[in-house]
Amino acid sequence: MNKTRAKEIINSADMINVTYNGVPVYIEDLSEGNGIAYIHPLNKPEEKEQVSITNLEEN
Repeated sequence: MNKTRAKEIINSADMINVTYNGVPVYIEDLSEGNGIAYIHPLNKPEEKEQVSITNLEEN
């Protein structure tokens, strides 16, 4: 995924399906300058991760 699309997903009122390593995730925030997304699995909001935006996939 690219930075622009990740930002669009965060700002969308709709729930857009995004996965990280095949796991459905929620994008909480972005650090666009670093290319980092702050995410958590949909079923485990306590498990927050920092990952490269390019490793996210829209389904």
